[in-house]
Amino acid sequence: MSFNDNIPKLQPFKRSVSIIGVGATPFVRVMDDPECDGLTEGELFGYAARDAMKDAGVSGKDIDFFIHGQAGPGWISNFGTANIHVANWLGMKGKGSMHQSEACATGYVALETAVSYVASGMYDVVLSGCIDMPYSIAHPTRVLTKRRFGTDSMFHEVLCSTVTRDYNLFTRGVLPFSSESWLDHYYKENNVSPEDIDKTMTNMAINCRRAAALNPLGLFDDNFEDLAHKYGMETAEEYLHSKYNPLIGKYMRACHFEQRCDGAAAVIVCPTEMAHKYTDHWVEVLGIGHSCVEYNTPELERIATRNAYQQVRDLTGLTGADMDLFLTNDFFMQSEMLAAEQCEYLPKGQGWKYMLEGRAAFDGDRPVQPHGGRCQYGHASSASGLHDLYEAVLQMRGERGTTQVKNKIDYTMIRGFGGGQNVLVTMLKNSGKGGN
Repeated sequence: MSFNDNIPKLQPFKRSVSIIGVGATPFVRVMDDPECDGLTEGELFGYAARDAMKDAGVSGKDIDFFIHGQAGPGWISNFGTANIHVANWLGMKGKGSMHQSEACATGYVALETAVSYVASGMYDVVLSGCIDMPYSIAHPTRVLTKRRFGTDSMFHEVLCSTVTRDYNLFTRGVLPFSSESWLDHYYKENNVSPEDIDKTMTNMAINCRRAAALNPLGLFDDNFEDLAHKYGMETAEEYLHSKYNPLIGKYMRACHFEQRCDGAAAVIVCPTEMAHKYTDHWVEVLGIGHSCVEYNTPELERIATRNAYQQVRDLTGLTGADMDLFLTNDFFMQSEMLAAEQCEYLPKGQGWKYMLEGRAAFDGDRPVQPHGGRCQYGHASSASGLHDLYEAVLQMRGERGTTQVKNKIDYTMIRGFGGGQNVLVTMLKNSGKGGN
């Protein structure tokens, strides 16, 4: 049986569901920031949730149920039932809640789960949020305000815990030199030279960092030209090929890998027929495709992306070419280009040219990742998926300021990936009340 033969057909929602509020904390490194040092999971989750409530014009008493997401509560926070630790921050004592964890796909599952509750008719107003602090993790037995650095050796153990290891330890989907297998396949299939791939990856980094530096929630406020001048170099390209940005794979350099940080984000959904009661700029969720392909499958990211996209394309009748904006999990930067092509947002075999020519930058004609992505904007595990959603919703409203995309956004696609196996593809529709 092939992967395609095993993909179920998505069924329409029992009732339409729309996003009425979004919220997010800045991405920070709590232990490195004197203004944030001492903050805990409850405070960060509460910040994002209250931000979403304010955006939707609701309070805890208006919300029927909330969902808590965290990629690694046992590793990062020593939590068992992590949702219990944040309820009091939301004004939701006694109300139902649950916790879910799908590693870096958690933020995308956060929306899927909330939408499912509302679409089924079980609840009318649901809040779903994610918090992660992989840079500033808790001690096993100390209070949460006292934290320690999350090291790469700790992170490796966590990655290994997501790998099927009954008889072996296979990390093809994790390590940079293995994650490049899709890129390697791409450039050979499309007869792209290694030199052009290097130029493409360099330009992607420059444009993503440019967007991230302009974003008030991003981890960094300097672009690569600033860094080049700081170290006595003339251009960003020179800096990106210097000892400060070494190769960590065949094509990938240090700047093409995620920047781990701390943060939270949240979303509130309700039936579309009720959305006007709360806001005049709701965003409808048209459908969410979901595919899981285990670690021991080569090019699992490509296969699962194809499967999830096929599901939502068949459900809605829309393709990636109909979309006006594309966001994706990109803890490997090449995923921006590869996923955008796989989902037909960019023409087959031409994605590298769009990236090289700047057409996929936030101010280009086919924008991808206008907040800068995980490699430049920051990556807080589960929270990053909802930061993608936060960015998408504000872009669709036309509220993104200096990084607002040029084109009117009627439809947006978000491709989520995480846990080494989960891929979700979400299609969003603008209510028409906001936007450019």
